Amino acid sequence: MAQCGREEPPGEETTFSVSANLAGRLAGLNASLAVTSYQSGFLYLVGRNAQDGVNIHQAAMPKPMGLCLDDDGGLTMTAGYQILRFQNILDPGQMVNGAFDTCFVPRVTHVTGALDAHDIGIDDQGRAVFVNTRFNCLAVPSARHSFEEIWRPPFISALVDEDRCHLNGLAMENGRPRYVTAVSRSDTIDGWRDRRADGGIVVDVETGKVVCEGLSMPHSPRMHDGQLWLLNSGTGELGFVAFDTPGGMGRFKPKVFCPGFLRGLSFAGNLAFVGLSRPRYQRFEGLALDQRLRDADSDAWCGVQVIDLSKGSCTDWLRVDGGVGELFDVAVIPGSVCPIAVPPVSEEAANLITYGGMIATPPPT
Repeated sequence: MAQCGREEPPGEETTFSVSANLAGRLAGLNASLAVTSYQSGFLYLVGRNAQDGVNIHQAAMPKPMGLCLDDDGGLTMTAGYQILRFQNILDPGQMVNGAFDTCFVPRVTHVTGALDAHDIGIDDQGRAVFVNTRFNCLAVPSARHSFEEIWRPPFISALVDEDRCHLNGLAMENGRPRYVTAVSRSDTIDGWRDRRADGGIVVDVETGKVVCEGLSMPHSPRMHDGQLWLLNSGTGELGFVAFDTPGGMGRFKPKVFCPGFLRGLSFAGNLAFVGLSRPRYQRFEGLALDQRLRDADSDAWCGVQVIDLSKGSCTDWLRVDGGVGELFDVAVIPGSVCPIAVPPVSEEAANLITYGGMIATPPPT
């Protein structure tokens, strides 16, 4: 396994290990992975090298969190006080530095201020729709202000600078926001912290109705094959919401337990790529995940597990140990063998010039 990219900040060394077939799995899918960690301040790009092994490129980012790929070769990210859009500058068959067939370069920056933005999607108007956790709403960038509110849960009584319900997850469908997750339906500042064990909900954006409840810190709702999937983070479970009647109340049905606090979910066919973190026990103690780990005689992971949905089991994995214990989002990059990203504030961004399909100065590795 090869690693390249920016050096890590001082502290405990971070190490990566992978299952024996992860490179083969990515080759079979003709895909790579993007993974964010706001704790480390890196976007990790996981691809394949010329030796049929795994290559991990890490690019320094300002508090990277939510990820969204689009059909135009773009990668959009919530990042600290910004919304960043990266563009893959390479055409099919092009490479940089003789190794990378995908090169994400920052092209658009929206300065929003520190909104604690979480998940993000691209709507049918090409706008970045993001979860504005600090203000309990869905928002889009504004040419004049920090954001423009486009939707708010009905139980939130005002647009106010108070994280009341910890709105965090966004599922898009057909270019429109469809479902969101929140840790609770609280309407007072920080009220969600007292509802972490079983106050979690899913809200239908179109109707404003709560369609699933009793969850423990749910994250990463995603539509896949017409079904709503999500991570019940406080129990360590990947599952889906079963609806008895369309538009009615649904029930969370666990599919598999993963040993960690789950955030970040992406799909490729019948495979789910799930992000796992080691919980911050001083904040998340008392959740059912603690007992599940004890019952399994296991410690919490940080990394990505590949889940075969037909079997309900882990087939491949990437594990992160040492100084990095928390991930936020995971995205499958189809058609990519070995990706690289250019940090927005870097010598590479200053010197990399592209025009008319030409690359004047390739980025250093």
